[in-house]
Amino acid sequence: MRWTLKPKPPKEQIAALKEALQVDDIVATLLLQRNIESFEAAKDFFRPSLEHLHDPYLMKDMDRAVARIELALSQGENILVYGDYDVDGTTSVALMSSYLKTRTDRVATYIPDRYDEGYGISYKGIDFADDNDFSLIVALDCGIKAIDKVAYAKEKGIDFVICDHHRPGSDVPQAVAVLDPKQEDCQYPYKELCGCGVGFKLIQALSANEGKTIEDLTEYLDLVATAIGADIVPITGENRVLAYFGMQVINAQPRGGFQAIINQVKKTNLSITDVVFIIAPRINAAGRMKHGNHAVTLLTEEDPSLAEQYASEIETFNSDRREADQQITVEALEQIAQLQEQERYTSVVYQEHWHKGVIGIVASRLIETYYRPTLVFTKSGDKLAASARSVSGFDVYNALEACSEHIEQFGGHKYAAGLTLKEENYEAFKQAFEDVVSQTIDKTLLTPEIKIDTKIGLHEVNAKLWRIMKQFGPFGPGNMSPIFMTEDLVDTGYGKCVGEDDKHLRITVGQPFNPQSNGNTIVGIGFGLGEKLPLIQDKQAFKAVYSIDENHWNGTVSLQMKLRDIK
Repeated sequence: MRWTLKPKPPKEQIAALKEALQVDDIVATLLLQRNIESFEAAKDFFRPSLEHLHDPYLMKDMDRAVARIELALSQGENILVYGDYDVDGTTSVALMSSYLKTRTDRVATYIPDRYDEGYGISYKGIDFADDNDFSLIVALDCGIKAIDKVAYAKEKGIDFVICDHHRPGSDVPQAVAVLDPKQEDCQYPYKELCGCGVGFKLIQALSANEGKTIEDLTEYLDLVATAIGADIVPITGENRVLAYFGMQVINAQPRGGFQAIINQVKKTNLSITDVVFIIAPRINAAGRMKHGNHAVTLLTEEDPSLAEQYASEIETFNSDRREADQQITVEALEQIAQLQEQERYTSVVYQEHWHKGVIGIVASRLIETYYRPTLVFTKSGDKLAASARSVSGFDVYNALEACSEHIEQFGGHKYAAGLTLKEENYEAFKQAFEDVVSQTIDKTLLTPEIKIDTKIGLHEVNAKLWRIMKQFGPFGPGNMSPIFMTEDLVDTGYGKCVGEDDKHLRITVGQPFNPQSNGNTIVGIGFGLGEKLPLIQDKQAFKAVYSIDENHWNGTVSLQMKLRDIK
């Protein structure tokens, strides 16, 4: 594990912000590292407001999208809301269809079958629209590369409005409107919206025609916050505002489907991390194990007892998903060992029977063992399909682009992508991908890195700091939970391994060489750090990197260190 201490902001900047905000060095440093350099910027950060959201009409084609949908509403056209089968796609479809249903009853939803149709817009989906007299398709979280499909729809007299956030290719589809802030000629000020976020901007623009304000749309923000968390987009700027208010909705007045999931897991107050690890996998499990329609049905159901029933079905899908991904991970690791590929720069594995719904999760799991760009392939019809995952700092999308001669189609982001290729091209692609990565990756990126915000003394970990820390949330990429480093720690003799196979480390530490510490101690818990026990025994001094967390135990609440690593 590499420890990297972030550069400390200039002393005069820290002093000026301390003065302006009446805070201490630590808080001023953390804010400056997040590019918050003035009283006004800090006020916006600590007090997010819906008024901070941008005008949706700044997005290229928004006027055209709104005009086409308004025309469809006024003419009584049938509208098909089409989205991908993952969390971003299904929440987007739930969002758009729920809103349109407040204005017309001529709305239906369509989620492609992961196995039969694959990712994004499909010919089968367009044929469905044609057979059922839909003249407008609103596509969410997909469509930016569907040039041929949109042309096919046009021949059938079906118009498209595309809401996407993936990187466009050199050409975009000839749709009525293409909303995607990543288009080079789109002047929208915030580029990092997820698909559901782009969909929300569209309903923001549409609802203004009804005289509604942004406050009238907060009920949809639980969906947007879930998509933001699940799609791992930066929680900065507009996403942070949407996530902040979305989390309030999830905790105060969640829609029936979310409430039913929350009832199953018996948790009261959820953080965005809980959304990522509790709600999102369950919504995803529907599309992975059965069909994404189940997720949309759950997310749009208003009858609490039906929502409970759907949530328990989805709970079953989620257990099946968990078993499948554990089994495939074991097989994939065995394959790497059998082929003696432990020392490569990439992991590329394939078995035709692996479940297509979990190969993305398996790719992430393999990175926990072999920290390097990873692709997991399975058979899909007459082709092979793969999910790609990357390591921090390496753009796997660009690497795939460099191997495109071997690929049928691909799409995605810097850290996650999907592709298909012909089976006879698998070995050539595997070698090309290894060559591209080995030649282009900075070798230090192959060791996981912990970025440390700042060094602090143990005496500075107190209730006041924790109160301010909590206001830094919601946390995620671009606004991670602060990581601290403290040196000269000593275990008070209670350090031990806990959990099954003694996997985890529990310590109680003080900083006896620091005169300011006043003999204070704090408990630290390090998941997966059991093997580090020898480093803290016999009163050896050590240093630790950690975040601060609350521990609830027997009705008492205390601060604890969530250890990331010790040396």
